[in-house]
Amino acid sequence: MTQQIPSTEPELTGVRNFRDVGGLPTTDGRRVRHGVLYRSGHLAQATAEDSDYLASLGLHTIFDFRDSADRGLDGLDVALPGVRNVNVPLSDPADGTEFWQMVRQGDLAQLRELLAEGRAANRMVEAYRTIIEERTAEHGRVLRSLADESMPALMHCAAGKDRAGLSIAVTLLALGVERDAIEADYLKSNAAHRRYRVRRSEAAVDGYAPEVMELLSPLFDARVEYLAAGFDSIDRRWGSTEAYLSDGLGLTAPDRDRLRDRFLA
Repeated sequence: MTQQIPSTEPELTGVRNFRDVGGLPTTDGRRVRHGVLYRSGHLAQATAEDSDYLASLGLHTIFDFRDSADRGLDGLDVALPGVRNVNVPLSDPADGTEFWQMVRQGDLAQLRELLAEGRAANRMVEAYRTIIEERTAEHGRVLRSLADESMPALMHCAAGKDRAGLSIAVTLLALGVERDAIEADYLKSNAAHRRYRVRRSEAAVDGYAPEVMELLSPLFDARVEYLAAGFDSIDRRWGSTEAYLSDGLGLTAPDRDRLRDRFLA
């Protein structure tokens, strides 16, 4: 399949938070190639036009980091011809079906108890730490797959912000991308056209009331402190990015050389 390299970010109708992460700088003066690594929200609601565009990218593999709960809520990805789909469930910061039911149906009093006074943001910080510290096997598997064959690749979760965001961050660390550049890309998920569409049940008593949306906002924000918590976990537990990649994820020097040869210009 002929690969289309987009010159501008596409406006996809049914897929949120899609972008090419090409162009990010590495510490040795190189850059991530365009057209080899993409990120997005889930593809379950992709339109026919969205699917045609995604098919034109010549993707080899789509990594779906959703678990069974949110795959059940949002649906399975649309099928793209000739593309390998790999489900690698990671811990959901929202913690599954019961939590999402509260988000979508809970009244104001319930949401205050669950999320107010910093509890929502604290939940996100702890989730980022957990994913970094407890999902080393999954991240190591993804990186070795990228080094061996899975390129071009698209990584996504539900919103394309947390599980996909951390997986992209880990991949970029392995490529030697500067942490400031990783953070800048991560924060792009806050743009209005990229944010996850919060869906509240029609039966929810308080609907989309301003206080409800304020309480929910930390769950759907990309915040510096969330990503920083993940980086801090790397530094505290392993001492350095290099040790995290080798001892935590099990990446060998040849693995990293292949990754960089394939993904960097």
